Amino acid sequence: MSAKGKEQAVQKDAPTNPRGIPYAPFVDKVEDYVTSREDVQSTLRSFQEMISKYQFMELNLQRRVAGLKDKMPDIQKTLETVKFLKTRTNESDPIETTFELNDTLYAKASIPPTDEVYLWLGANVMLSYPIDEAETLLTSKLAAAKQSYANCEEDLEFLREQITTMEVAIARVYNWDVVQKRKEKADEERKGKGAKDGDEQPNG
Repeated sequence: MSAKGKEQAVQKDAPTNPRGIPYAPFVDKVEDYVTSREDVQSTLRSFQEMISKYQFMELNLQRRVAGLKDKMPDIQKTLETVKFLKTRTNESDPIETTFELNDTLYAKASIPPTDEVYLWLGANVMLSYPIDEAETLLTSKLAAAKQSYANCEEDLEFLREQITTMEVAIARVYNWDVVQKRKEKADEERKGKGAKDGDEQPNG
């Protein structure tokens, strides 16, 4: 089987982690992937391509983790605000506070007791929710964000392990090629020496 065929078979049958990222093949015997020195370069290229794919997934996950790190405190802060507003009754006095208009501009506001809040849903969309529904929505969003963050961290660790496994595989194939090259060179020298000895023998 060619190196490319073996790679396709490995990718097709390879087990995956819970998010579908395939395990890297563990190269115990190089001969399972390389049948001759002619297969070495194609095998090394296929292994390097797998590393590149893992690194691409790693980069995307790192960006997602960074986004979640920014997102979770905002959700938590909004949820705490909604819970606070929920505790207020019709007899409560209005709250004097400030709210952000942009990064450097704030305005004063007086907030009376309310049973309705407005939440930004993204893409410049804001919807009104009863306080109970808002609390439920934010609680579920925060839980989902925390779970997604945990999954990303787990996947990043998994990807680092797979990249290391592939780097070891590349080193083993490269070392195998070096050993085979030395064997071929030794065989050629031995054959050359044998032919030379035969030429130097005197005629009977």
